[in-house]
Amino acid sequence: MRTRLVAGNWKMHGGRAANEALLAALLAGLGQPRAECAVCVPFPYLAQVSERLAGTSVSWGAQNVSEYAQGAFTGEVSAAMLVEFGCRYVIVGHSERRQIYGETDAAVAAKFAAVQAGSMTPILCVGETLGEREAGATEATVARQLDAVIARSGAAALAQAIVAYEPVWAIGTGRNATPEQAQAVHAFLRERVAAAQADVARGLRILYGGSVKAGNAAAIFAMPDVDGGLVGGASLAAQEFLAIVRAAAHGEGLKEG
Repeated sequence: MRTRLVAGNWKMHGGRAANEALLAALLAGLGQPRAECAVCVPFPYLAQVSERLAGTSVSWGAQNVSEYAQGAFTGEVSAAMLVEFGCRYVIVGHSERRQIYGETDAAVAAKFAAVQAGSMTPILCVGETLGEREAGATEATVARQLDAVIARSGAAALAQAIVAYEPVWAIGTGRNATPEQAQAVHAFLRERVAAAQADVARGLRILYGGSVKAGNAAAIFAMPDVDGGLVGGASLAAQEFLAIVRAAAHGEGLKEG
């Protein structure tokens, strides 16, 4: 069985007081969720978040990591540093990192390997731009991004990883992929992994990350190859995020791994 996961990506938002209020409201409303819940927060707030969430049902993680273990890399944060703050997850290859900061497939694959070397779980983001979708290159794009990781770490490494499909054209644009569009790409990704290692593909959790909201979460999560969500802006509003977690919990345990 694949347990659903809803992971919040706070991006470059937050403040100590705002974080405390958000986490308090999240914990108060969460109870014992049937879906797994996590938040990926900016580096400066890892201490606060790890202290606040320790012993709760909510996991936490980071939004990026250096591909290097240590050295003269000013401004970078290593996997070992994240481990010291109890991070379970690290997002790698988010479209904003790829587009704004020029991270290549090779760099993302190196970061994926660094996260796993630190015994944490990478959340590998893949996805196409609007131009790529309109050109019919969606499958070629996500295959290239996924294959770079498989070439570096092997398909078996995906057994200790999560993949998140984020159509770039549906992030912060007001546009959304339909549940059927999301399912089509998720199914393709699972089939791509299955071609290399079928047992890994069956257990691989693939999240949807294109503007997930309370209003569309249930329909998206109902798709057979969608195993939860990587949530951006909606993770900054406790009640909205809680509604998404509840949508993921509905019918939890019905997806065969």
